[in-house]
Amino acid sequence: MVELLPLSDIEPQAVETLLDAAFGPDRFGRTAYRIREGVDAVPALSFAAVEDGALIGTIQCWPVAHRAADGTATPLVMVGPVAVRPDIQRGGHGRALMAQMLAAAETQADSALMMIGDPEYYGRFFDFTADATGAWDVPGPYEKRRLLARAVNGHSLPTHAGMIGPR
Repeated sequence: MVELLPLSDIEPQAVETLLDAAFGPDRFGRTAYRIREGVDAVPALSFAAVEDGALIGTIQCWPVAHRAADGTATPLVMVGPVAVRPDIQRGGHGRALMAQMLAAAETQADSALMMIGDPEYYGRFFDFTADATGAWDVPGPYEKRRLLARAVNGHSLPTHAGMIGPR
């Protein structure tokens, strides 16, 4: 049976090992890492999937901000990575982690959510869209259609131009 636990209950090295297995050791060069550089994950929105005492999946969320040219900063929460052990991917574990995080976000998120991800998947199952993000920018290469966002817990999304970075 798979348990969903707070990520803070898991040994950090086990999380890093899982992320290396899921994304490779070169994952630190990705744009998503630049966006959240220097900040700690949001404990209330970060979870682990554990089966028979072994870590099989994680989801992490990060405090970031949308900064407009006039200096106005709008807080956001960056979702991801969602990681599942490669040998059991496509078994619904990532979807369960996302559902757990979204349920928590509806009552505990201090801002709207954003992510870089597959719009066909995250739109279909979790209501993330690129509708508000067309004028946003991030510090590194990305495909505009993959910059997604979703309002939660009464927090709206900025729709004007701005750079996404650590909060």
